[in-house]
Amino acid sequence: MRSRKLHARWSVLADRIDAGTPAHRDRAVDALRAFAILGVVLGHWLVTALTTADGGLRTTSPLAHMSALAPVSWVFQTLAVFFLVGGHVAAQGYESARGRGVPYGQWVGQRLGRLFRPVAAVLVLWTVAAGGMLLGGVGTDTVHTLLKLVLSPLWFLLVFAALTAATPLVARLSPLWPLAVVALVDVWRFGLGGPEWIGWVNVAAGWLVPYTVGAAWSRGAFARRTPAALLLGGGIVATAALVLWGGYPASMVGVPGAAISNLNPPTLAAVAFGLAQCGLALLVREPLARAMSRPRAWAKVALVNLSAMTVFLWHQTAMMTVTALGLLVSTDLPGLHTVPASPQWIAARLLWLPVFAAALTVCWAAFRSYEQGGHRPKGRGPRRSSGTGTVVAGNRLPSTAAGATAPVPATDPASAATPVTPAEETIHA
Repeated sequence: MRSRKLHARWSVLADRIDAGTPAHRDRAVDALRAFAILGVVLGHWLVTALTTADGGLRTTSPLAHMSALAPVSWVFQTLAVFFLVGGHVAAQGYESARGRGVPYGQWVGQRLGRLFRPVAAVLVLWTVAAGGMLLGGVGTDTVHTLLKLVLSPLWFLLVFAALTAATPLVARLSPLWPLAVVALVDVWRFGLGGPEWIGWVNVAAGWLVPYTVGAAWSRGAFARRTPAALLLGGGIVATAALVLWGGYPASMVGVPGAAISNLNPPTLAAVAFGLAQCGLALLVREPLARAMSRPRAWAKVALVNLSAMTVFLWHQTAMMTVTALGLLVSTDLPGLHTVPASPQWIAARLLWLPVFAAALTVCWAAFRSYEQGGHRPKGRGPRRSSGTGTVVAGNRLPSTAAGATAPVPATDPASAATPVTPAEETIHA
């Protein structure tokens, strides 16, 4: 009986979210963003392992012990899709803001605020936690391992923020230019014996490639399917050639102990693979849009987008919390503390994924308000829908096209303080 009531309530909520979404909204954009974020989360949970060694925790990966698992990284390394969507949304939003006379400083300040507002909570909590662990006698190596895991994803935000700020300069840049930079850096680094540090030029150039593809998408460059199909096919052929004959590793994520990482910094193989992902993402827009026309499917995507940054920032903390609590039971729990060197570890790790998800849900409940900026409609009246948006659990779902920052309806009490609603701030970040 209880499950029927929950199902009925979810159906009503999904219908209201669907009814409150403007017809002109490109739901496929939100679906691609949600896919990219969830891909990163699941990828980290599957290919990152914390083992007990020398009385502390050490990071390793099943990819370091079972190289045949490299194709797993092809599925879950989805950052190129996030940069594709980011470039599309930022270019579209900047053109909209400029058309409405919004100064560049105001536009970029709003966008970067949406990115970095939830970061403060992560930094504060882990500063306190690290200090407490050190005072409690936890080894410095263990603390360093944990901090590296939780803070390393922040590099992505720094790069994304830099590209967002540079949108007016790069929005009309051809992807071929940053692609050429990546190729030249790799030739210098690997072919001519150049210094290792030169590879870090590709941190900007490599992710600028999908970002500028997204900007070209906003200008209508992929109105027909042919360019996207060429991007997919060319990316696949180039990636295969670079892996088979160019000496690049097959894994598209970093592997502890490997001589070369395709991701840190990005290599030509990673960029080529990202272009293939972009082509596939652009090709599936129409099927995604049809799938998102179903209220229940769209409601799930919309709710993920409402807390996308919270999910991204806290998913490693959730995994580490479960790992640490597991030490209270045993220091050798399969799939949690053991060396990831067998199919049995994989089977055990899959069983831990729901536990990680439950821990992430607790983190989400505790910290999602930081992402939404603390702006909440006053009162606790029932959920309601209107012609401009839908209020769900105190948050108004976006009522503008992807990337736009339209004025809040006059009925929203936050309208005097900010030109976008809390949910818009999250989804369009």
